[in-house]
Amino acid sequence: MISAVVAGLLLFASFPPRTLWFLAPVGIAVLVLTVRGSGRLRGGFGYGMLAGLAFFLPLLPWTGIYVGPVPWIALSAALSVYVGLFGVFVRLVGRLPGWPVWIGLGWSLTEWGRSSFPFGGFPWGRLAFGQADGWYLPFAMVGGAPLVSFLVALTGGGVAALAVWLLPSARAAYAARPNRPRWGAQRLTSWNRIVAAAMLVATIPLTGVILRTALPGPEDGNRPITVAAIQGSVPRLGLDFNAQRRAVLDYHIKRTEELAKAVAAGQATQPDVVIWPENSSDIDPLRNDDAYDLITQTVRDIKAPILVGAVLVNDDRTTTNSVIVWDAAGPGERHDKKIIQPFGEYLPYRGFFRHFSEYADRAGYFVPGKGDGVVHMVPASGGAPVAIGVATCYEVAFDRAFEEAVRAGAQILTVPSNNATFGHSEMTYQQLAMSRIRAVEHGRAVVVSVTTGVSAMISADGTIQQQTPQFVPAALVATLPLRSDTTLATRLGPAPEYILCILAAAVAAAAVIRRRTRTPATPVDAEGTGSTQPV
Repeated sequence: MISAVVAGLLLFASFPPRTLWFLAPVGIAVLVLTVRGSGRLRGGFGYGMLAGLAFFLPLLPWTGIYVGPVPWIALSAALSVYVGLFGVFVRLVGRLPGWPVWIGLGWSLTEWGRSSFPFGGFPWGRLAFGQADGWYLPFAMVGGAPLVSFLVALTGGGVAALAVWLLPSARAAYAARPNRPRWGAQRLTSWNRIVAAAMLVATIPLTGVILRTALPGPEDGNRPITVAAIQGSVPRLGLDFNAQRRAVLDYHIKRTEELAKAVAAGQATQPDVVIWPENSSDIDPLRNDDAYDLITQTVRDIKAPILVGAVLVNDDRTTTNSVIVWDAAGPGERHDKKIIQPFGEYLPYRGFFRHFSEYADRAGYFVPGKGDGVVHMVPASGGAPVAIGVATCYEVAFDRAFEEAVRAGAQILTVPSNNATFGHSEMTYQQLAMSRIRAVEHGRAVVVSVTTGVSAMISADGTIQQQTPQFVPAALVATLPLRSDTTLATRLGPAPEYILCILAAAVAAAAVIRRRTRTPATPVDAEGTGSTQPV
């Protein structure tokens, strides 16, 4: 039981703002060693569930900062179910030939499951999102976040295999087993296995280090543009960050006007485009003339188009979370957030869930948008319009958001976000790491603009060029390259994850059949394979 908790805490410790990425495979190894065995499947589920709670409870407290502990605990428990299912999977396949590989596949399957179900899934806490500072990061350009997670889990399976085959406790446990083959008939430990596991553990991260040399340089691209990211901050944190009419918009206008004055004085570089955060206009600028006029004047003062984040009210009183291209002539193209957050931007089964929290009715009535996630902005310096791929806040956690945008021609990416409702938590750092993964995955520079921080400029190799502190007004200005070539991960899309999941399901099916057909009289070797031949 204690080891399961330790496994979950190791996984949590591998995530930002800490840079202890190497703890993730260790956490997987500890969990595998805890669960792997010939006991009942429900025992594997229980240990996995416990590890999941130890992982997600400290990872996600920001989900309940302003609404109480019930949503936080409920979400953590729901996600932990999938770690419990991983425990079942490990118990099923943990004695099959090649079991360290199947461990990696099993994690991929359960990670895909919780990133997809229910209500569209919740991908937060994917192993890949803890690897922005690690040696596994370059694998993102090959197979995206799913491949990174698989390789981390595969390494953990290799570490577990080394422990099983080398530790004295494992030898003692084997020696105590009845009907074991004599030492002369079957060596206790196969050095071939040990060497293979050691090579697995060493080769994967070292390959990542080598792949880093293939990542694009900070200036590699077709042509550069100068981008400004505005962090205007908010008058107060919490669910009422926008309670004071137009205050959030005024904050962002003020900081943009300050940048315009610095540009006019020669103290800052003239931006080609300006990125404001999600919800930077706290009133609908298409329905409120004062907001419309203020934004238009700010565009003229900064002499560059602004990508404005706003909540737009539809004719049926539903809302869309949108970012709008705004130039001197007024609003133009827009991206309406397509992947909206359940229990925040909308509430499924509202009549049912309102019985569990007084905050249920504060969930929004947002509807998902359509489109390919790309908007076009004409740079202030002239030239062809720039295709900007947008993933608004929560969307960055989902593979398909930027994948669709880059396939549609996005040359640079942006993540406008509003984190004022998550207080002084680790959430913004976890989200920033996702943006770094996406930069490498698609070979694009990423501009992160957040109301309260952390805002950042990220190059295509995942390096943070600039970033802001939290909760202070700030402006970042950087020259970033536009890119049109695509990575293998972009071209393959979801195929690697589908392949991993199909293989995992096939292995699980084979393990179930084997478990049902094996008789107690069947002799077993050190791996329980039903054979005395080396695996």
